Amino acid sequence: MMSAAAPILLANDDVRLELLPLGATIRRFEVAVDGGWRNILLGHPNLDDYTHNPGYLGASVGRFANRLAKSQFSLDGVDYRLVANEGVNQLHGGPDGFGTRLWDIAATGDDFVEFSLTSVDGDQGYPGEATITARYELVPGGAQITYRATTDAPTVINLTTHPYFNLDGEGAGDTNGHRLFVHASAYTPNHDDGIPTGEIRDVTGSAADFRSGPLFGAARERAEAEGITRNGGFDHNFVVDGTGMREHCRLVGSNGLTLTICSDQVAIQVYGGEHFAGEPGTSGRTYPRRAGVALETQGFPDAPNHPNFPSAVLRPGEEYLAVTQWLLS
Repeated sequence: MMSAAAPILLANDDVRLELLPLGATIRRFEVAVDGGWRNILLGHPNLDDYTHNPGYLGASVGRFANRLAKSQFSLDGVDYRLVANEGVNQLHGGPDGFGTRLWDIAATGDDFVEFSLTSVDGDQGYPGEATITARYELVPGGAQITYRATTDAPTVINLTTHPYFNLDGEGAGDTNGHRLFVHASAYTPNHDDGIPTGEIRDVTGSAADFRSGPLFGAARERAEAEGITRNGGFDHNFVVDGTGMREHCRLVGSNGLTLTICSDQVAIQVYGGEHFAGEPGTSGRTYPRRAGVALETQGFPDAPNHPNFPSAVLRPGEEYLAVTQWLLS
């Protein structure tokens, strides 16, 4: 069995991170609160648990994050068949996606670590050899993740981190009492299998409108009544207003701790953690349904199969760049 390898710790007066080379994973995110430390990130109790991480807790996922319909796409007139791992579809890069790999440690410093990975031509069905880096670093008030990628042949790429947050503390119960603000005027509705229909729909007047910061539990109940939930909750791609590095969302815990997520990506996936069912977490406390909310900055799911979605194509000579900040207040 692959070892998760020794964790890497980054710390300053505001935050402490525990990172794993396996999956370029963030395992703990501790925040200085009331003279102590509070872990706000869901995780597994043991390092070896990350060798089998079906919920992708804290992992870096790719080559293409989120879903690809029927595990296929066409690029430059060539059809590519991928390795399926969610029925006929592919999720988060396939059964041996980047979240399952032991990444190399390319560089370290007092306030950063950079992981690297080579994804060979044909990996999980994707064309081109891709070289990936994931750099975690401390920034004032929080932390930042920067993904970069290059390729030697045309390919598609969409990288993200998959953290589940509970601002009341890891293992503190569900997130129904959190407020979520998402700066998105539109979202992409899904089929029952989570694949986007291709529509980009205005959120106005619907349960998908998070611009005013509703309670997450109340928004879920309304969404279920409107018939737009998946497995009883949110698992949707929101089209973030604006361009460039900007605020995507704010999550506010029931005790007032606020997480602001900023990114240069076009969208963010909001997943309510519907699959949790009593699994033990980092602290040993068990996770109920909706124990944490996953907030994943990203390109559009299934983008290669929808010409009206922003392109996910990366070509030789180009560099893919994705930057996300997690800031606490």
